[in-house]
Amino acid sequence: MKSGIILLGWREWVAFPDLRVRNIKAKLDTGARTSSLHAFRMHRYVSDGQEMVRFEVHPVQRSRASSVEVEAHVLEERTVRNSGGGVEVRPVIETMLELAGRQWPIELTLTRRDEMGFRLLLGRQALRGRVAVDSGGSFRAKHVKWNDPVAPNGSQVRRPSRSQEEE
Repeated sequence: MKSGIILLGWREWVAFPDLRVRNIKAKLDTGARTSSLHAFRMHRYVSDGQEMVRFEVHPVQRSRASSVEVEAHVLEERTVRNSGGGVEVRPVIETMLELAGRQWPIELTLTRRDEMGFRLLLGRQALRGRVAVDSGGSFRAKHVKWNDPVAPNGSQVRRPSRSQEEE
């Protein structure tokens, strides 16, 4: 394996410090080119001449108990083929990904992933040159525990219940 590449499982806990999302379970999907984040209540607007998007994220899988409101600059719109074979036009944002104690910028498309098993899909573009995926492994990287109620930027976050934490 090339130097600097880390071996991770097909699912891992990740964070997006810039978005105040401290813990979200991700599927590392080498079959997908683009990364996708579940976003709802999306509202696009222009601020100081820049296209922006405001949206919410449910970071806990199969739970709507906690949410994080996010604002981000829209880089572009991208046409993406979804898992059902349909074509969608999605907004694209750039943010820092934190995974296995490392951080790097990635692009995320925003879409409703209510019916999908994971709120976050990390595709090849986000992983290339940094991560090798062990298809038989899970949660090989350490992650921040939910029992710390303070996000990296110092803001308070709502903790999920014990049953939600184990999902």
